[in-house]
Amino acid sequence: MKAARHLAAVVVVGCCVVGVTGSAQRASGPAASPAPQTAPKPADKFDPARNADADIQAAVAEAKKSKRRVILDVGGEWCGWCHALDRYFVEHKDLTDLRDRLYVWVKVNYSTENKNEAVLSRYPKIPGYPHLFVLDQDGKLVQSQGTSELEEGSSYNLDRMQQFLMRWSGGSK
Repeated sequence: MKAARHLAAVVVVGCCVVGVTGSAQRASGPAASPAPQTAPKPADKFDPARNADADIQAAVAEAKKSKRRVILDVGGEWCGWCHALDRYFVEHKDLTDLRDRLYVWVKVNYSTENKNEAVLSRYPKIPGYPHLFVLDQDGKLVQSQGTSELEEGSSYNLDRMQQFLMRWSGGSK
């Protein structure tokens, strides 16, 4: 059933990756994607050239200063569900506002170009992509969240997304 949902999502988002389960994606690795014509802001895409460790340290410092938590969004430009999650937040401004009020959001690339193995080895094994890790203001893992539980059809479920963001916010803001 999950494979069928993934296949439907791939067709919907026009991705060239064949729909497979997240664990199969991890086992076989992602397909390389061509470099974009223009470089978007770092938060707009998964960038294999970014220093994930430095990004996480900066996010933890910002979270401590602003009394928020951190969400690590692990995925890649090859990942259709990652693009669906990005689009979902664009299409749901209230959800984006809630997310940004409660969390510092950091994209951590996982791709053939850079698997970020040293950084990701600090966290539980990722069964599929995208995957979300919630960290507290000290950078300690609070929650490892597969996004399949947040999905609905070829997108995401608003109530489940709001509940996830509220549940792990630590009562901040």
